[in-house]
Amino acid sequence: MQTVEFTQMRDGTSEEYEFLEELERDYAKGLPERIEASLEKLEHSLSGYKVSRLEHSLQSATRAHRDGRSVDYVVAALLHDIGDELAPYSHSELAAAILRPYVSDDLYQIIKTHGVFQIFYYGKQTGIDPNLRERYKNESWYEDAIEFCELYDQNCFDPDYDSEPLSFFKPMINEVFSREPLFGERS
Repeated sequence: MQTVEFTQMRDGTSEEYEFLEELERDYAKGLPERIEASLEKLEHSLSGYKVSRLEHSLQSATRAHRDGRSVDYVVAALLHDIGDELAPYSHSELAAAILRPYVSDDLYQIIKTHGVFQIFYYGKQTGIDPNLRERYKNESWYEDAIEFCELYDQNCFDPDYDSEPLSFFKPMINEVFSREPLFGERS
């Protein structure tokens, strides 16, 4: 079979959906390479900072790695701003959506909301309520999100920081995105 016969999903057969599932599994195997390519594009993304968005991401992941964080956490730190290029006003949600099937729910929530938590550092200077993160104060991951922004985001704009290159993180990207997706079975 080259393609399915149906033109409406409700008309698909079991065989057609098995065929499509096999193609999707094969396509998903290339996810680590597509993620790496998207990270590389951050080198020429949003300007104005002393470092590129890629370098910012590398600093975040390097700091997390050097602090002994889990592979999932390091990869989440690396990807936390991957959505900047396509979703500049909702980049956190885009990054979190990429990670969601592969990481814990708490880590997913931290990445999903880090944009709101970051406002704490610049809200006063820009006229935005710096305490918007308080809306999440009853969440189990609230303090962890504060810590993520403090240790692995707001401080990662240093042109003199000795971050690891993207190639250092490729095995970690492969490890996280080559596993079976968790979907509704997150821990």
